[in-house]
Amino acid sequence: MVKKQKNLVIVESPAKARTLEKFLGPDFKVAACGGHIRDLPASRLGVDVEKNFTPTYVTIKGKNKILKNLKKLAADSKTIFLAPDPDREGEAIAWHLKYLLDQESKIKRIEFHEITKEAILRAVKHPRKIDLKRVDAQQGRRILDRLVGYKLSPLLWKKVRKGLSAGRVQSIAVRLICEREKEIREFKPEEYWSILADLKKEEKSFQAKLVLKEVLPNKLAADTIYNSCKDAQYVVKKVVRKEQKRNPASPFITSTLQQEASRRLGFSARKTMTIAQQLYEGVDLKDEGHVGLISYMRTDSVRIAQSAILEVRKYIEQTFGANYLPEKPRVFRTKKSAQDAHEAIRPTSSVRDPNTIKDLLEPDQLKLYSLIWKRFVACQMASAILDKTAVDITASKYNFKANGSIIKFKGFIELYTEAKEDHEGKEAPQEQDETLPDLAEGDILGLEKLTPRQHFTEPPPRFNEASIIRELEAKGIGRPSTYAPIIATIDGRGYIIREGRVFKPTELGIATNGLLVKFFPQVLDVQFTAHMEEQLDEILAGKTDYITILTEFYGPFAKNLANAYDNMETIKKEIQTDEICPECKKNLVIRSGRYGDFFACSGFPECRFTRAIIKPSGVKCPKCGGDILERRSRRGKIFYGCGSYPKCKEAYWYKPVGKSCPSCGSMLLTKMLKSGEVTFCSKKECPNAKGINEQAS
Repeated sequence: MVKKQKNLVIVESPAKARTLEKFLGPDFKVAACGGHIRDLPASRLGVDVEKNFTPTYVTIKGKNKILKNLKKLAADSKTIFLAPDPDREGEAIAWHLKYLLDQESKIKRIEFHEITKEAILRAVKHPRKIDLKRVDAQQGRRILDRLVGYKLSPLLWKKVRKGLSAGRVQSIAVRLICEREKEIREFKPEEYWSILADLKKEEKSFQAKLVLKEVLPNKLAADTIYNSCKDAQYVVKKVVRKEQKRNPASPFITSTLQQEASRRLGFSARKTMTIAQQLYEGVDLKDEGHVGLISYMRTDSVRIAQSAILEVRKYIEQTFGANYLPEKPRVFRTKKSAQDAHEAIRPTSSVRDPNTIKDLLEPDQLKLYSLIWKRFVACQMASAILDKTAVDITASKYNFKANGSIIKFKGFIELYTEAKEDHEGKEAPQEQDETLPDLAEGDILGLEKLTPRQHFTEPPPRFNEASIIRELEAKGIGRPSTYAPIIATIDGRGYIIREGRVFKPTELGIATNGLLVKFFPQVLDVQFTAHMEEQLDEILAGKTDYITILTEFYGPFAKNLANAYDNMETIKKEIQTDEICPECKKNLVIRSGRYGDFFACSGFPECRFTRAIIKPSGVKCPKCGGDILERRSRRGKIFYGCGSYPKCKEAYWYKPVGKSCPSCGSMLLTKMLKSGEVTFCSKKECPNAKGINEQAS
């Protein structure tokens, strides 16, 4: 009996393969390729710049076994459906597979944007050819990045430090962080004053703020107005009441999902994408089987499928009521620069409320799914309606203003509101209703208190994950699939460190950025890089080809590279010391490392002894009496630990102040907030854990 040939479907991940096999039935075999099978070689450039930038592709190390298995399955199959992800990388993977499997007559390309049975069966019924424009767009980006990375890195090894690297887009991100740090360092605070009046009508109190065309520059100016207003009569001059609509935010795209998950959940961009991938590939929902929970998560489009809109509108009406459903579906406008290849990120079924599947998801999966589900459902809900009141109040010859706001109808706010960000990149508290008494023109108000307040202008905040992604997107740098790798790369090179949630450049990062900006003005130019991104996108539209783009780029770049080798100053830092290496007895030197300076043996590489340069904090360990030292974690984050480690493992993420908590006796710590420095107890259970200052007030 002749064995019946099956159809072969090749996807990227084993999890996706298991899901598809259940959907497609016994006539299909589904196998995983594990992402790219072929790529540029790891150990050499792999691009012939003299022959139209011809790439040399090799099988990726460790993928030979997978390739051998796929070839065997392909040879025995009736039809081969190539089903990597529906983006440029996925198209390139399909193109490489087609070449390697050498079964052209059998091969078809399919794509789907959500992993549901209906979507998979529809994709198999409507296969297509491999989109060579997408492939060329991927190749152009890959070769361009390879040229920059493999040409600049050896230069940095020679001039700065071994092991350094540079990248076309990552170096722009470092530049933005360095330039922000320069702004902060050069910032000079300027004094200004405000005056608040605590007023009341009958027994209802409220606050009004002095309104001036010019800034109050000092105490003298503030006192002049204070003295004029402290005994004045406060009279309501004007009351304006109006109804205001507030519309929901658009559904998530890759960048906004990463930003909101950072603010609200504290997730890194990479963690967000990893969990989103799991939700996309699917989880076991028992009664429903293995099913994908969200649509494809690498997208820059806010477009929504008509079927999804119909389903969510029905859900809103049934769950919240007809008054929560707008008359027409909301349509959101996608940016002109967007590729618009995929829908917005949404649940595959809006009926699948997070509460109904919470026991079937990992905690982090549930958090991210809930965020996506709420944002999507809310985007099709009715507007919130607010009653706004603005009141002008006169005192002496000056004007004060009070504003009130009451939510009249919650609308989408019933389910979800977009998070606001504080200076550390965390979620800031939502605005609360500000109610005013029933005021009318001519009302005479009582003055309870008049308060002049001194302020100082503040420097711009340091970037965090959410704000650097927002900045890159606004400037046209990077694309949906690149934001998470950009953050991970710059975080791991030693050019920046994290302090809390914010990024701060190291001295190494500042020095390296300065050299690159000086000698490679085009590569480090934000507008030029954005223009390159646009050109790479134009390959998709057939308006250009990657050989033209690379030719225009490489000529000036090669000249700059030659000039840098000849004229770039060497900034390798190595300070001789009198200390002796305990292992080989040669002198120790101070070198610049990823997280600052450290001691190293001058006999390197034969002797690899190193020792951290440790700062004492001036505080004694409460457990053993040893010195508390300032250290850095493997990720470069500063912490404070006992010098008697590993015998004593006392450690804190924030700086100890050397005093005991008055409530529980534990160590007090300090950290800087936007409102100022706060001292708090290191013991989470203590009532002073949120702050001694806060508790006292």
